[in-house]
Amino acid sequence: MSRPEALFPLFAELETLPGVGPKAAKAFEGLAVMRPKDLLYLLPYSGVDRALRASVRDVVPPATLTVEVEIGQHVPPRRKGGPYRVHVRDRKVEFLLVYFHARAEALQRLLPTGQRRLVSGKVEFFDGIAQIVHPDHVLRLEEAAEIPAYEPVYPLTAGLTQRLVGKAVTGALTRLPVLAEWIDAGLKAREGWPDWAEALRAAHAPAGPAALAVTHPARLRLAYDELFAHQLTLSIARSRLRRAKGVETVGTGALRDKVLENLPYIPTAAQSRASSEIEADMAQPLRMNRLLQGDVGSGKTLVAFLALLVAVEAGGQGVMMAPTEILARQHFEGLAPLARAAGVRLEMLTGRDRGADRAMKLEDLAMGRIPILVGTHAVFQKDVEFKDLRLAVVDEQHRFGVAQRMELGAKGAAVDVLVMTATPIPRSLALATHGDMDVSVLDEKPAGRKPIRTAMVSAERLDEVIEHLRKAVAEGRQAYWVCPLVEESEVVDYASAEERFRALRAALGERVGLVHGQMPPAEKDAAMARFVAGEISVLVATTVIEVGVNVPNASIMVIEQAESFGLAQLHQLRGRVGRGEAASTCLLMYQPPLTETGMRRLTTIRDTEDGFRIAEEDLAMRGAGDLIGTAQSGLPRFRVADLERQASLMALAQSDARKLMHDDPDLSGPRGQAARALLWLMDQDRALRLMSVG
Repeated sequence: MSRPEALFPLFAELETLPGVGPKAAKAFEGLAVMRPKDLLYLLPYSGVDRALRASVRDVVPPATLTVEVEIGQHVPPRRKGGPYRVHVRDRKVEFLLVYFHARAEALQRLLPTGQRRLVSGKVEFFDGIAQIVHPDHVLRLEEAAEIPAYEPVYPLTAGLTQRLVGKAVTGALTRLPVLAEWIDAGLKAREGWPDWAEALRAAHAPAGPAALAVTHPARLRLAYDELFAHQLTLSIARSRLRRAKGVETVGTGALRDKVLENLPYIPTAAQSRASSEIEADMAQPLRMNRLLQGDVGSGKTLVAFLALLVAVEAGGQGVMMAPTEILARQHFEGLAPLARAAGVRLEMLTGRDRGADRAMKLEDLAMGRIPILVGTHAVFQKDVEFKDLRLAVVDEQHRFGVAQRMELGAKGAAVDVLVMTATPIPRSLALATHGDMDVSVLDEKPAGRKPIRTAMVSAERLDEVIEHLRKAVAEGRQAYWVCPLVEESEVVDYASAEERFRALRAALGERVGLVHGQMPPAEKDAAMARFVAGEISVLVATTVIEVGVNVPNASIMVIEQAESFGLAQLHQLRGRVGRGEAASTCLLMYQPPLTETGMRRLTTIRDTEDGFRIAEEDLAMRGAGDLIGTAQSGLPRFRVADLERQASLMALAQSDARKLMHDDPDLSGPRGQAARALLWLMDQDRALRLMSVG
């Protein structure tokens, strides 16, 4: 498990590099550079053309100019703090070098009158005369080679200069060891990628702007290394999960047939496809680790229930877990009719179950008398034991990380795991965050789901909207009214939920309720329950209602200051209506004038209901980190790779990593050993520890 010896020089202290002292080493931490190997991946983001020109006349100021000059007279400043000027002449024309706060004797030494020097810097016109203020370089002619024709520009942080970073990078590049190739030979040849060391040298010595593009072969190769290391880590985690022997769970189909016969509709092709993928996985002797990804209303519940029935048909048990009690109850109510059709007992267990009631359920579970359980995280508690748990279905993945997936696995000898998420994630991101899982996608709406009419309304028409609501409520319809933030703050002129609640109550009477993040959970649950029961007609809410709540009678969604929400949020909120018989409407209220981005966001939502298209657009507009909320995104931080623009590279890296793990599960062959070195370089050596444990 020890680090390969060839890498030692790259893991030395930063201070072993030329020009890096303790202060600079501290400053480098601001760029997440701790070791020489980190400098290799600190790539220049732009460059300066320093090609030698014959004269100022060859460029159009303001521009960078590198030119050979003869030094003329020095003109010291007339008053303190004024400019110090040095007259110089190139082949065609005379111009000035200008310094402020400079010491005369130092400048005399740097620029001796009558001698020739190479100067490089930004040339500008001032009073009709060309001048370079504080040249970047002044060199003797024999030192000309020190200026590259195209000079890389690095990201900086306080305490670092371009020269210092450039020098340190050059030092790190001299330590590149000879490493065996970890990229598949066929792939590397097909893509025309350079070797690792060659790619690094090329990336740090760009020949021109084209070499800085993400599409340049050297950059593509380095981005691929990064994505490949990431996917290899996920593959190792995945193969460890799978190596833990699973149980072959093969159903008879008897219970599923009963449910399908009783359905008032025919499942979509996507539902049938996902069901057979899950069924095939469960029949394997390996543990299933699958993500079921489907938009709001794509019918995930049915697919999940059919999977739970496979476990029951095979003589085992299944559990479905939700993040909150409200959601667990909704799953329970949604599954109840299906369970009745199958003739299978369905029970629910949450933190609220106490005393004799709970003891009874626990005994029934342990004896195997409860085939299917729905619950919150309470099913994790020590005293909850199953007789033969085969499948765990988990709702809403991002609140449930890899660690919990493993913890769940401990409940049964080798529980198959199916994770459901209603957040459509573009493929590249799904691979970055769930690369250890296999993915089934529900990309069709079941028949009978009515489209939702979406319209944009200016906030100036608030009175019309309230009038429209009054009529709808009189007809017995229900509506959500979503506000942005709760707290009144001087800085942000957001209509607070409290205030909107009072205004709507004044206009529409008692049947208006309120839920927001600052309320005690019990009050929130009570308000939600009254809305579900139909005692409240209009529910004023902050975004707490995004996840999961199902109120089929609610057919109107008003989103205030819609321009301040993200696309994915808007899409999730709109998905709360359109679940019942009535035609549904979603009103996007905005504060004019709209910014270009705000406009683009709202028109996207207005024009499509396809969650995957919306997610792709969101990714294009906001970037990967924001899309899943960087704090809890679990999104890896890539230095070279660009998830937005290199989605196809991620898919390639995933299939390549899985193939390598399949051919060489211990990474002990030649390519496997090479890949181990890559994992060390990318700080993914945790994965190697996983392997040695597994």
